[in-house]
Amino acid sequence: MAAGSNQTGSADAGFRGPQVCSIVGITYRQLDYWARTGLLRPSISEAKGSGTQRRYSYRDLVELKVIKRLLDAGISLQSARRALTVLREGLGEDVATSNLVLGDGQSVLARTGEEIIDLLKGGQGVLNIVPLAGVVEELDAAIHQLAPAADAGPGAGAGDVRAGAGGG
Repeated sequence: MAAGSNQTGSADAGFRGPQVCSIVGITYRQLDYWARTGLLRPSISEAKGSGTQRRYSYRDLVELKVIKRLLDAGISLQSARRALTVLREGLGEDVATSNLVLGDGQSVLARTGEEIIDLLKGGQGVLNIVPLAGVVEELDAAIHQLAPAADAGPGAGAGDVRAGAGGG
């Protein structure tokens, strides 16, 4: 996989601040502020005084890009911080594989199991997801149960009932 091979080339030693800024599309000032305030600390190594540099992992870059996307969509930094905290800690979700729905700048929604939750409201459920995959099977089973009664008449069968319903 091309994406997988790209992430291992220089990822072993990590990415330095200027590289991260270039890749993610943020300023060094933003990166520094986010690290100092705990929004996203580098997972490989933190700066430990003069002459040392922060080293960010590929996963850190993914999370930084998500933060940037949230900001670009009009979500405030405070709200982006809250959304990521709920996603990571409250739900135990992997930011890299999550799907977020952004509304009017006031909502950041995420899918967890059979629910859509609002990350800015602390993971409060907003909508329930109703799986419809089994609808056809349930319908066929119900028609099949009626079939013996319908079979009493000539030429009536479950196949005829279903075909008639779909032909409209």
